[in-house]
Amino acid sequence: MSDPTFEVTFEKLTYGGEALGRLPDQRAVFVPFGLPGERARIKLTEDKKNFARGEIVEILQPAAQRIVPRCVHFTRCGGCHYQHLAYADQLTAKTEILRDQLQRIGKIANPPIHAMVASPLAWNYRNHIQFHLTPEGRLGFVNAKENATLALTECHLPEAELDSLWKTLNFESNLTIERVSFRNGSDCLLILESTEPETPEIEIEADISVVHVYENHSVVIAGQDHTTLEILGQTFKVSASSFFQVNTKMAEKMVEHLIAQLTFGETPITLLDLYCGVGLFSKFFADKAQRIIGIEAAPSACEDFVANLDEFENVELYEGPAEEILPKLTDQISGTVYCIVDPPRAGIERHALDALVNIKPQIIAYVSCDPATLARDAARFMAAGYQLKQVTPFDLFPQTYHIEALAIFEI
Repeated sequence: MSDPTFEVTFEKLTYGGEALGRLPDQRAVFVPFGLPGERARIKLTEDKKNFARGEIVEILQPAAQRIVPRCVHFTRCGGCHYQHLAYADQLTAKTEILRDQLQRIGKIANPPIHAMVASPLAWNYRNHIQFHLTPEGRLGFVNAKENATLALTECHLPEAELDSLWKTLNFESNLTIERVSFRNGSDCLLILESTEPETPEIEIEADISVVHVYENHSVVIAGQDHTTLEILGQTFKVSASSFFQVNTKMAEKMVEHLIAQLTFGETPITLLDLYCGVGLFSKFFADKAQRIIGIEAAPSACEDFVANLDEFENVELYEGPAEEILPKLTDQISGTVYCIVDPPRAGIERHALDALVNIKPQIIAYVSCDPATLARDAARFMAAGYQLKQVTPFDLFPQTYHIEALAIFEI
């Protein structure tokens, strides 16, 4: 007996790349690759008491804005969510999703959202791309629905240099490599990730650096253990295990926005850089602030931070979780304080946020990669007396549901 199907009309897009419809019993159903206004026949993949998830069996009435996806793997590989939507429409949809999250989760009635900053490149914009290996040694993405790695013949997200490279590489079958990553910079870095200390044996003819990463160790197989990326004329060492923004041109636009928002005059200012990474933001303010305090938990990023800001005498770095370090620093920070915070998807850990509020920075610039946790943290800041002055979304991840936003809070 086949699974029952339902006809639904999609109302709007939601965070996560799904379209929202209503089942006959009025429960919300979330369906990937649908568009607002479309009528479709769906079948359920998850059936809960208060909501359901489904997949499209047939589009009965397509939306006017539906377009033909560029990639043959779209809907199967899981890497893209919006290739069926023109880029301008993606920007509109993401802006409305951000607004909805701030209103519904943050309880902010009229969030001051500025126009989304579009990516100069809607395709081939990623300087870093991660693959898994199929049992046969082919590069692919994990298809969660099929619980298998889908071998790829094309991908339209990596930068042109990476796109040319990854298609040329072949690996032996059944290698103990968990993930294969490529990072483009001054030269290309191939990163082989595994849980085993045994170095994988591979043959690469390309003139690139190759690094084996396991646990917290990096072993250089060829070349060096890092690459360098340039942002607005400044160079940054980025090691194999370190995080860096994947869209170089959009990282530049975010830095320019921060420079415009954080003004430095005659008053001595301490800049607190939470989750500072390799020092992307700190480096542009080190010659303006009296004191820079970076806090970062990842060891490799800390090493890169030290290298990237070595020329400055007014920079301090504390290695460890922000929630452990920041409360111990509250008595050592005074005067006029600005804060840049760039947390992971989970947002600011509660103890770190409480400590930050106790320090009372005049301005908090919050770089968010998840509108839900931004909305939650915004509500906490506002309850502590901060005003949300503006939220500017930046489209770092075209063709996907991901939304980067830079929020400015002032007290």
